[in-house]
Amino acid sequence: MDYGKFKYEAAQKEKEARRNQANTILKEVRFRLKIEAHDYTTKLKRAEGFLKAGDKVKAMILFRGREQSRPEQGVRLLRKFAEDVAEFGTVESNPTIDGRNMVMVVAPLKSKSEAKQEQNAVRDAQRADKKQAAREAKNEAAATTAE
Repeated sequence: MDYGKFKYEAAQKEKEARRNQANTILKEVRFRLKIEAHDYTTKLKRAEGFLKAGDKVKAMILFRGREQSRPEQGVRLLRKFAEDVAEFGTVESNPTIDGRNMVMVVAPLKSKSEAKQEQNAVRDAQRADKKQAAREAKNEAAATTAE
């Protein structure tokens, strides 16, 4: 075997290993107790994107003034949030009060590396489709000029 070929293949293996390597990050989504439906759906979609990417999500409700005397409403909101993201993640820690905030952590169903491998596979498939379309267009252009 050629030494240059060996070095090239080793470099390709290292590159592929680096591509699939990933660290799980804790992302944060903040709510207020009196959140409107549209704002809630926006925050929900953001959290779903984080979970699909394999990151953990920390859902936090900020209490102000008299809202602090109503923690059961915060628990209700976080439970609703947990139900809505159930297909993307599971509750890692139940709602807990931390000063003026109520916090809950949701972990993704698939790991970060699995999500990244899936993403890379989709990207590679799209590149292959583009190359195939370009080849076909080139062949058609060559056929029409030959006539």
